[in-house]
Amino acid sequence: MKKILFIAICLILGFVFKPYLTFSAVDNENINTEIELLNKQIAEKKARVKRLEESIAQVKKDINAKRLEATSLKNQIAILDNRTTQIELDIEATEEKLDTLNLEITALEMKIKLQEEDIKRQKEMLAELIRTINYEADKSYLEVIAAYDNFSDFYNRVQYLQVVEEDLGSNAKSLRLAKESLEEKKGSTEERKESYEKLKVSLDEKKEDYEEQIFGKENLLFQTKSSEMTFQALLENLRKQYQEIESEIASVEREVRNKLEAQNKLSATTDANFDGLFSWPSQSRYVTSYFHDPEYPYRHIFEHNAIDIRAGQGTPIKAAASGYVGRARVCSSSSCYSYVMLLHSDNFSTLYGHLSKIIVSEEQFVTRGDVIGYSGGTPGTVGAGPFVTGPHLHFEIRKNGIPVNPLNYLAKDWE
Repeated sequence: MKKILFIAICLILGFVFKPYLTFSAVDNENINTEIELLNKQIAEKKARVKRLEESIAQVKKDINAKRLEATSLKNQIAILDNRTTQIELDIEATEEKLDTLNLEITALEMKIKLQEEDIKRQKEMLAELIRTINYEADKSYLEVIAAYDNFSDFYNRVQYLQVVEEDLGSNAKSLRLAKESLEEKKGSTEERKESYEKLKVSLDEKKEDYEEQIFGKENLLFQTKSSEMTFQALLENLRKQYQEIESEIASVEREVRNKLEAQNKLSATTDANFDGLFSWPSQSRYVTSYFHDPEYPYRHIFEHNAIDIRAGQGTPIKAAASGYVGRARVCSSSSCYSYVMLLHSDNFSTLYGHLSKIIVSEEQFVTRGDVIGYSGGTPGTVGAGPFVTGPHLHFEIRKNGIPVNPLNYLAKDWE
């Protein structure tokens, strides 16, 4: 009778130790098939993104080639058209990346489901192994001996229990590894979800860039009335205004800084323990044009010594650090470029351009974070300046009067 019971227990345990028999093999197979299909779609999407990025690279080459040609209205329109095409392709590539992330998230969630089922099975196996060992451990030596008709059966039982104990260690390790793998998959899923949300924001920004490029071209044609002569006249005016502003910035900074330093104002009242890091001047962190940006549409006319930050018309603009207002250029027309320049300690200065409204006065002291004006840049609005494509903030940081890359000095407070 006891031999029959022993065989029955072995059969039951043998069944429990086969994990894939306790869960629907059909369900398992279906999920794995779905994951394979998702992986295939992911590969196709990535291949599509690669082709789009190759097309974008070619459009960039076309833009650079156009910039090497003589500056003309026709050439400038071609550059704007190519830039529009580049953004269109970039939008399409971003949408494909979003689809890819969505598919990857779905595949990971399916893998997590399989992993959780596997962990559940392993826990059941582990519990059964522990129950078996505890059951045998509760018996006295005489009970164990009396339970078998001969030594051979007793020996087989001892061997079996050794296997059970080994399985216990093996299954415990397997369970630990399965849990670690599950946590990794969950972490990867969360990372992709975060990337997805950031990419969605980026897509919206790119769509705004696209609309601005279209509007910029229309505005250029409107300003020039499609006349090459008018375009060249406006271009000459732009060059002249740029040179005047650069000269003005250099002379004002030198004169006002010397005056303030003579009064010991800069070192006495600016940021305590200033470490050279500046705050972002607007809530937005989206950069539409970079410092010395090779894709800047008017780079063949003058270098872009700033970053352009996306900021809707009328957005509050704040002082990036404490300092004195060196220049507050207020304009009354759209062809005039309005800006504020702040002087800081350690020979730093900051410039805020395309302002629609300025609310500070020259030689006024401002504290980091104080509102100094409101953004502009919408074509045709006061203070925007010529050849703008849309509302934004032109932001410069200068060290010893020389423009430096603002991104090297701005606090990374978006992470």
